[in-house]
Amino acid sequence: MFQQPTYNCFSILSVFAFAVFSISLAAPFSAQTNTATLTVESSTGNEAGEDGPTRILFVFDASNSMNAFWSGERKMVLATRLLSKSLASLYGTTDLELGLRAYGHGTKHIEGQQDCDDTELIVPIKKGTNLIIKQELGRLRAQGTTPIARSLEKSAGDFPSEPGRNIIILITDGIEACDEDPCAVSRMLQSKGIVVKPFIIGIGIDDQHKESLRCVGNFYDATNPEVFETVLDLVLEQALHNTTVEVRLLDEEGNPTVTDVPLTFTDLRSGSHHPQVVHTLSFDHLTDTFYLDPIPTYSLSLHTLPHRGMDSVQLSPGRHNIISVPDMEQGVISPKFPGSNRNAYHHLSVDVYESGECKSFYSIEIGENATVLTGTYDLVFHTCPLTYVYDVLVEEDVPTNITIASPGSLMLQSNASGFGSIIDANTLEHVIQLPSGNPSGRYTLQPGTYTIIFRARRARSSKYSIQSKFTITSGSTLNLNLHD
Repeated sequence: MFQQPTYNCFSILSVFAFAVFSISLAAPFSAQTNTATLTVESSTGNEAGEDGPTRILFVFDASNSMNAFWSGERKMVLATRLLSKSLASLYGTTDLELGLRAYGHGTKHIEGQQDCDDTELIVPIKKGTNLIIKQELGRLRAQGTTPIARSLEKSAGDFPSEPGRNIIILITDGIEACDEDPCAVSRMLQSKGIVVKPFIIGIGIDDQHKESLRCVGNFYDATNPEVFETVLDLVLEQALHNTTVEVRLLDEEGNPTVTDVPLTFTDLRSGSHHPQVVHTLSFDHLTDTFYLDPIPTYSLSLHTLPHRGMDSVQLSPGRHNIISVPDMEQGVISPKFPGSNRNAYHHLSVDVYESGECKSFYSIEIGENATVLTGTYDLVFHTCPLTYVYDVLVEEDVPTNITIASPGSLMLQSNASGFGSIIDANTLEHVIQLPSGNPSGRYTLQPGTYTIIFRARRARSSKYSIQSKFTITSGSTLNLNLHD
């Protein structure tokens, strides 16, 4: 038995629909987010003394390459002087213990005969060792190789077993030279809870070698002595006081009651996305706190509908940073047909736009719900023809139902193939381009009055064109024979 084909206007009108909605006039990201604010409080992270002292072990590169000149002075001399200056500023810091391990200082480098065991704990980790470390730095002579992995591995035994916050600051101008894996050693130290993620300060390192150090820990690229001094101070500040971040999502009254929103911090320097979490309020309605590296500039993406965030976040090191984003209350939109969700379109998509914008930010199926920020929206239903609903007001915690008329059907009969279209009888809007073969079949249409214009392929004059006006009603099927 011959079964007449069923036509859906989405496949027929896909090119037309794309042409209508491919124009993009969306506002820049920052234009949507310029009301977010960043404030700073005194640090509330894991301060020294809460779980034992803070212990910092400096792992210092005294390899032969540190004899190279850097901005007119030997790297070894510059690094020693600037680290000594920082040590002096740390004198008297409560609950702080310092130590020094060096490598490359004991055995002179000879090509093919490098000493990969040339690493030594010079100053054991204790309180008040600032001056001793400064004196020992002055005695070091840069002459050997670069056994970073073995130095990190040995540093595991440099820290006392008593509770405390153990930190390694590696200062180096080169990469691993002993065919070992410093990244694997760093992961082992962190996984066993021996140290927190190490800090690595690179001194004039070539671009091709920087990536090999990023996996070791928090890598900071000191491109010149001035940057080295700044980075060293920031690293020490971060080591002594965690840099914490709190994101407050404010309701219309300015209270941080909004939650359960996925968010992402992106390091604009490296492009890495971390952390990526769902915003959470505790039982006592306090916001989660994140620990972040304060050196990079970040962007903050709030994965709401529509998207919100901040395109530039510069944190204050060693402090508690609070990012407050206003107007984050949300409501629910629910596009639907009256009564049952079943319809002749089967799967019908609905595009959602911010009012006045020409680029949709989300698409859902009719009959589904979407949680969006409160505000005014325009909706485009991919019916045939397209149905536009403007200025839909979405309020907080109030379901917003958008109901449109159910479609009807046209059952078209033709005894010939040919050319033609279905247009809106009033606006002359093009609705359906008939297939080039025999157009017989079922067409799903929204309620309205239409005109079909058709000419059989064998007809050799436009005067043989057929025009037939018809009306579609919801839930009904209209039978139309083009040749009656």
